[in-house]
Order: sequence, then structure tokens, then C-alpha cells
Amino acid sequence: MVSLFAGLVATAAMTLAELPYWRLWKLTGVFEWHENQVLISKFFRLDVKRLNFPGIFLLHFINGGLGGVGLLLAIKFIPQLSTVPILLLGVFYGFLLWILTLAPIHKPITGLHPWNHPLGKGPALASLGGHVLYGLVLGSIFLITHIAI
Repeated sequence: MVSLFAGLVATAAMTLAELPYWRLWKLTGVFEWHENQVLISKFFRLDVKRLNFPGIFLLHFINGGLGGVGLLLAIKFIPQLSTVPILLLGVFYGFLLWILTLAPIHKPITGLHPWNHPLGKGPALASLGGHVLYGLVLGSIFLITHIAI
């Protein structure tokens, strides 16, 4: 349960860090939010051009909470991971989640290529920063609570 909570807190930190980029670039500049907007719109047959912040953030926090559980499971099932300092592991995990969310799914969901984005490289770098922050906060909570140690 602590890992789910840690994932939610880490997602809150990531969300706060992404707010300035949303103000700067709007929805298409915050990759995770853009993906969630399209998914929610398709699932509930809503107008994709009409912002659905409750849906965007619901998916964002579900993914982030489950991400916390995922890190704990990875540590439990891959014993070698328990030898890596948890803050470093958290940062690596955030980077891994960034690669997994950008490379295979961003373009099929949004229609925009993350590496050849109309807004340039900034959104990809902002997304990377958000994911690294997520991993750092997640690892910090794991460290403070002694989870998985």
C-alpha cells in the first residue's frame, strides 16, 4: 500500500512540475496529459478538442500510483535490484517509464511524433524531467519508509 501512495505522491510532484509547460505549450506540449486526453476522449466518445482535466488527471494518477507498485514488484522479483541505491534506482525507473511512454505509444495515441514534435525538443525534455522527478520522489519515499529495503 505504501508503494501505491508513493506513486501517487511522486505523480503529484511530476504534475506540479509539468504545470509551467502546460501554460507555455498547452496540452500538446505535455505528452502524458495529451495522451490521457485522447484516450479519455476516445473511451467516453467525447470531443477530443474539449479539455477533460478530470479524466486527464485520473489516468495520470492511476498510472503513477501503479508505477509505484511496479517499482516495488520489480525490486521483489529481481533480487539484483535491491543492491542498487534506491534513489539511483528510482531515477533509472523514471527514465525507463519515460522511454516506455514515449517510444511505443505517444505517436499512435496522439498522432504527434515525440522526437519530431511541432513544438521542438522542449516537450520531450520536459517529459524526461517530469519522469526523472517522479522516480526521484518515488525512490525518496521508498528510502524514507524503508519499503523494499
